[in-house]
Amino acid sequence: MKLIKRTVSLLCAALLMAGIFAPAGVRAGDTAIPQIKLSVGKGQSTPTYKAGEKVKLELNISNQGEAPAKNVTVTPVLEDAASWPFDIDSMNYERELEEIPAGGEPKTVSWDFQVRSDVESKSYPLNFTITYEDDSNLFKENKYVYVKTVAEQTEEQGETQNGGAGEPSGTGDEGSGIQTYGTDDGGIVNGDPVVSGGGSGNASVPRVIVTGFSTEPGEVNAGSDFKLVVHIKNTASWTGVSNMLFDFQAPSSGTEAAAEAPAFLPSSGSSSVYLENIPAGETRDIEIDLNARADLVQKPYSIAMSMKYEDGSQTQYEGNSSLAIPVKQAARFEFSEIKAAPESIAVGEEANITCSLYNTGRIKLYNVKAKFQGDGIEGDEIFIGNLESGATGTIDGIVTGTSETTENAKCKMVVSYEDEAGKASTVEKEFSLGVTAQAEPADMSAMMPQEDEKGFPLLPILLIVLLLVIAVIVVIVIKVRKKKKTVMEEEELLDEVDRFIEDEHIEP
Repeated sequence: MKLIKRTVSLLCAALLMAGIFAPAGVRAGDTAIPQIKLSVGKGQSTPTYKAGEKVKLELNISNQGEAPAKNVTVTPVLEDAASWPFDIDSMNYERELEEIPAGGEPKTVSWDFQVRSDVESKSYPLNFTITYEDDSNLFKENKYVYVKTVAEQTEEQGETQNGGAGEPSGTGDEGSGIQTYGTDDGGIVNGDPVVSGGGSGNASVPRVIVTGFSTEPGEVNAGSDFKLVVHIKNTASWTGVSNMLFDFQAPSSGTEAAAEAPAFLPSSGSSSVYLENIPAGETRDIEIDLNARADLVQKPYSIAMSMKYEDGSQTQYEGNSSLAIPVKQAARFEFSEIKAAPESIAVGEEANITCSLYNTGRIKLYNVKAKFQGDGIEGDEIFIGNLESGATGTIDGIVTGTSETTENAKCKMVVSYEDEAGKASTVEKEFSLGVTAQAEPADMSAMMPQEDEKGFPLLPILLIVLLLVIAVIVVIVIKVRKKKKTVMEEEELLDEVDRFIEDEHIEP
């Protein structure tokens, strides 16, 4: 019995290694493409949590695809406790959803957390693994969301923040010392300024904050240069600030091969920007040219901005802010040679058009479709589905000839797709396909004998003449043979007479 069990175990292990018993949708080389598009946190604003407080984290998960997502599970990825802003007090944070129907109606999943007491005042990225199924395959993908945290405030910071007549309280959480601005696509976190030296040690601290930022161009693509424009405001109404030095530092991020490189690098080589002064209550802009690394994953990336400045009495201060800049990955793909079989068709005939689409970019392509256009042809639109990074999609369609064209006429294949934000794009590729005139049916009447204009029966006459000719030939042949036979008989008779005469002369 033990030998049988061991044999069965070894056989199952071999089959698993060969991929025979691998789960649907996760076998090596499986190219199944779901018609499911999950979106996490769409329409939700970025929450802000204080250090030490108990909070409920809620995520809206919607399905923008065309098929329902079944057996959905959502699990936080806790790879590094220092990058997780909550206390880890549970062995399992997995949440299950039975099904998320297509159409965009969200379902909510939630967790009860306690914010760590030692969190910093910044934005924390939260990584979640989502698994789901369609009718036959299992899929897994990672999604990021961001939360903002406010560090615990000391008594000294509280007195400094609340002291001084005319000091604005800011637009953030009351008494937090943090002000948050921005949108769901990016964000800003402002820290508290501290006195670093000089001056008379005024109790009132002139706060310099970031009220917003913009980029030129508006969309930052991985691997491209862009200009970051930051809006700086002196919130103090009683003093201007001067001799201002700002320094930008992006944390290391990206692929394992380049994990030590910053996400953004200054194009000019310098990460510092100098600004002479900002009068009381006014706003100024500072600019820096940056380059986004080409291998960045599509998501927001933070960049820390430290600042040093002086007030009117030459008291020196230091402050910091954090900006979250969304980075987009451009869609990149290649086509194989488009093949038409046959290469030329007649009007009313069909041709099979095939091609492979390779997703060579770093982003997923959604709702990929293809259609064929051109003079003299028509065909139905083909739905390929969603195409993961590195995957291959097959385009296989039928076109029908509708009108005659020139030989090797140019047609085109139009491929459309959407990115994660639902933005639609198209790309075209040409191919040759000629359409000839429709073949005429054979004229059987031309193969039949034609009657004369008066309708005289020509065929019977031809048959009678043919029979008469045959009869004449037969008669002539018979007469010739008879005549030949008579001649031969006469010659034989003459030969006999001659031999008889010769015999008479020979006898004595």
